Amino acid sequence: MRLTALDENAQAAGLKRGQGLAEARAICPGLVAIDEDSAADRRFLEALADWCDRYTPLVALEGQDGLFLDITGSAHLFGGEAALLSDVLHRMTGLGLAVRGAVSSTPGLSSAVARFGESRVIADSEIEAVLAPLPIAALRVGADVVQALAKVGLKQVGDLLEAPRAPLARRFGPHLLLRLDQATGLDEEAISPRLPVASLSAERRLAEPIQSEEDILSLAGQVAEALKPSLEARAAGGRMFELVLFRVDGKVFRLTAGASRPLRDGPRIARLFAERLTGVHDELDVGFGFEILRLNVLSHDAFDHAQGDFDGDGSRQQSLADFIDQVSARLGPECLKTYQLRESHIPERAVVAIEALHHSVSKPQRLPEAAPLGTASSAEKERPLRLFAHPEPLEAFAVEVPDGPPIRFRWRRLTHQVRRAEGPERLAAEWWLDGEGAPTRDYFRLEADNGQRFWVYRQGLYDQVANPRWFMHGIFA
Repeated sequence: MRLTALDENAQAAGLKRGQGLAEARAICPGLVAIDEDSAADRRFLEALADWCDRYTPLVALEGQDGLFLDITGSAHLFGGEAALLSDVLHRMTGLGLAVRGAVSSTPGLSSAVARFGESRVIADSEIEAVLAPLPIAALRVGADVVQALAKVGLKQVGDLLEAPRAPLARRFGPHLLLRLDQATGLDEEAISPRLPVASLSAERRLAEPIQSEEDILSLAGQVAEALKPSLEARAAGGRMFELVLFRVDGKVFRLTAGASRPLRDGPRIARLFAERLTGVHDELDVGFGFEILRLNVLSHDAFDHAQGDFDGDGSRQQSLADFIDQVSARLGPECLKTYQLRESHIPERAVVAIEALHHSVSKPQRLPEAAPLGTASSAEKERPLRLFAHPEPLEAFAVEVPDGPPIRFRWRRLTHQVRRAEGPERLAAEWWLDGEGAPTRDYFRLEADNGQRFWVYRQGLYDQVANPRWFMHGIFA
């Protein structure tokens, strides 16, 4: 067992990272050692990344104990780069953390200075002067490369800046020069945010924290109204919203709510989160209150200005949309399902169930309705009210061959006598999915003597299969 992290007292006692625990106890008998919990450390780092979202939405994890913040375009909101860095370090120190940070034009340089230098803002004109005295490990290369460079007398970054590049690449590989170029700005390095960046965002910073649900919803409605001009400029409405609440002690809560049709109206957006807050009431610990409230538009669609009905208010569709939005916000988007048609003649593939929240209600699709037996042709393709996801086998008796329906069948241990029948409706297999040898289906609509109506099919033709199998695929009534 070895030491992976040290506090100030352990460092003052002469202990080092990577040192064996037995050796460390011999040097410092009163040493208190705690087992490393990598998962807990990761959760804590992600919580800090959420906290840093108050400065910029472009936050990325860097190793096991670092963060990258892309503050391009946001530094002026905090009084400049120096003021922003000072505010970050001051607030994190207040949270009980020992932190260092640096601001520069390259992620590699900021990481090197933050880990092996002093907190500061670095101008482009002093990049090489700042990098030169730092150790090679500041370039984020492996320990084996650092040791190999030390053996030939290259211990600082300045030694690499003065050395010929071709011999370095041949002996130590191109990765070393890539990291050097990224630190000096000769090569770009992208930062991948840990969370998707919202297309639109608005926030309110509060002088006094708020705690009550009414205050949160009222402020959410005001912030939503601030987003309306931006949505109108894009001729769009929001479909997925995220409410971010920053608690005064650093805890961040994220609540998402979707809409079944594009929204711009602030009160309606606030009502979505009223249901959402009701659903997570026990999990939302307001503590001493929230100091920042932000509303993000995660996705948006084109806003439909067409007249909804003869009256012009579209009251029926709006009522349905409100119902879907409120129920989905409170119970989850998977609680309501709707059906969407697909390009397939196989029944179980022709219609797919999707979340109603993600299906536009402005132009609903109507599914074919079943007609009485004998009144419609098989070309209309009537479908049952209930279609089984997996067809269930049944035993058919006294089948009229070669293409007739069963006169009697047993399904789920009950025997049914067929009084009326219609069919067959022949559906060939989709050979591009099922293969060329997939059997053909003959569907029949059957009415039993007790009035029940079934939709069954024979899998395979008699001239193709010796004993075709029968399946129950749906129930009409």
